[in-house]
Amino acid sequence: MNIAFAEISLAKPGALAVLVTEGTTLRGVAADLDDKLGGALKRAVKAAGFTGKSGSILEVVGPQGVSASRVLLAGLGKSGEVSAAGLEKAGGELVGRISKANEASLSIILDGISAPKLTAAEAAARVAFGARLRSYRFDKYKTKKKEDGKKTELKSITVMTRAAAARKDYGTLSKVADGMALARDLVNEPPNVLFPGEFARRTRALSKLGVKVEVLGEAAMKKLGMGSLLGVGYGSQHESQLVVMRWMGGKPGEKPVAFVGKGVCFDTGGISLKPGAGMEDMKGDMGGAACVTGLMHTLAARKAKVNAIGVIGLVENMPDGKAQRPGDIVTSMSGQTIEIINTDAEGRLVLADALWYTQSRFKPKFMIDLATLTGAIMIALGKEYAGLFSNDDKLSKQLTEAGEAEGEKVWRMPMGAAYDKMIDSRFADMKNVGGRDGGSITAAQFLQRFVNKLPWAHLDIAGTAMASPQTATNQSWGSGWGVRLLNRLVADHYEK
Repeated sequence: MNIAFAEISLAKPGALAVLVTEGTTLRGVAADLDDKLGGALKRAVKAAGFTGKSGSILEVVGPQGVSASRVLLAGLGKSGEVSAAGLEKAGGELVGRISKANEASLSIILDGISAPKLTAAEAAARVAFGARLRSYRFDKYKTKKKEDGKKTELKSITVMTRAAAARKDYGTLSKVADGMALARDLVNEPPNVLFPGEFARRTRALSKLGVKVEVLGEAAMKKLGMGSLLGVGYGSQHESQLVVMRWMGGKPGEKPVAFVGKGVCFDTGGISLKPGAGMEDMKGDMGGAACVTGLMHTLAARKAKVNAIGVIGLVENMPDGKAQRPGDIVTSMSGQTIEIINTDAEGRLVLADALWYTQSRFKPKFMIDLATLTGAIMIALGKEYAGLFSNDDKLSKQLTEAGEAEGEKVWRMPMGAAYDKMIDSRFADMKNVGGRDGGSITAAQFLQRFVNKLPWAHLDIAGTAMASPQTATNQSWGSGWGVRLLNRLVADHYEK
C-alpha cells in the first residue's frame, strides 16, 4: 500500500474523505465541499442522521461537481476528545470501507482537526498509521480470489493536510507498522513453513538494518547447559534454536535493555497431548518471539538511540518416542532442577533458559519477556488486556502508561510467596506447573526464579497476540501485539 501526503485539494479523483468532529454543522473544507456538491452533503447528513460519532462514516456515491467518484465524511467524536487512537480508527475504518468498493485510490483530508497532546502533523500521521495497519493482508497462500465482481484493489492513500511535518512524523510510525507487519506475518505462517530453523533464518534479514544476529543450535545450547529449553524439543524432527539479536544504537558500553520471547513454533502439548479441536491455532504459540523480532526490526529501522537485546527460544513441542515425559527431571542453565509434571507447560521451560542466558551474558537494565503462556490469563482478562507480572514497580508503571498511550493495554497481576510454594517439588527444586488455581500467576512465579533479582516484567499475551479481537486497525489473525507498546516504552524512557 502506497501512503503519501499532500496539500489539501478537492480536485483529486478516486474516493475522497473528510474527517469531521461531532455536530450538525459542516465547517472548513467540509463546507466548501458541500458547496461544490450543491448541498448534497447536508442533505445526506440529515437523511442519515449522521452526527460525526467516532467510527461512523457517511458516503455519497457518484457526486456531481467534484472529480471524486465518491465522497465520505468520517466521524472522530467530540472535538475536545479526539485522540491518537480515534484518528487511527478513522483511517482504518475508511480503508475498510473503500477496500470493498471499486476504488484504486483514497484521499483523506484533515483540516482544522485538533487533538489534545498531538500536533496537526502528528494527527495526520496517526490517520495514515491506522490506514496502513488496516491495509495489512496475509493471503500469500490463496491461489484463487473470490469471484465477487470486484475489479480494482485499493493501492494508494493520500493524507491531505496543511501540516508540512506530517510526512516526517509518519516516517517514524511507518517503521512501527513495518515491525508489526513482520510480527503478524510470523504468527500467521503455517507451522510446516515456519519451523524453528526457518524462523531463525528469517531473523537474519535484520542484519540489513544493522542488527547483529547470532543463532545457537542444539550443540551450543547443550554445552551451555540449557536442559530446560532443549527438553521441550526432544520429540521434534526440527532442531531447537536460540536467536540473539543485538541493536547497539546507544552509547558504547551503556547497559542494554532486553526483550525475551517464547517461540514455540507449534505446540501439540507433547506427551500431555492437547485436544484436537482448535489445535491448529497452536501455530501462533510463538507470538512472543514474533513480537521481539518485530520490535528489533522497528528499533533498528528508526535508528533508535538505545542498546537493545532480543533473545528468542525457538522450539517445536511434539509427541514422539524421544519426547520428554511427565515425571522427567531436567537441569536448567541456572543449575536449578525442574520436575516435568505436564509437558504442555513448555513455554516456561523455554523461557527459563532464555532468561538466564540473557541476564547472565548481557547484564541488562531490565528484562521483559513476552509469551502466549497460559489459557488462564484469558479467563482472567479476556482478550482486551495482556497480563503483566513484575518484580519492579517502576517498570510496571512505564509499561502500563505505554500501553494506555498505544492502545495495547496491560493489567498488573499479583505475585507472592504463597503462589511460589505451589511450584515446589518433592523431587526437584521446582515443578513446571502449580495446579489449576492461579495458573498464570504460578507460571510467572516459575519464571521469576530465573531472573536473578534483575528488574523484570512478564507479559502473558495468550489473549492478545493471536486470534485477538478484530478492530478498525487489525483484521489479521496474528495481531503483531506488543511491538508498538515496547517501542513506546523505549522511546519514552530509554533513549533520552
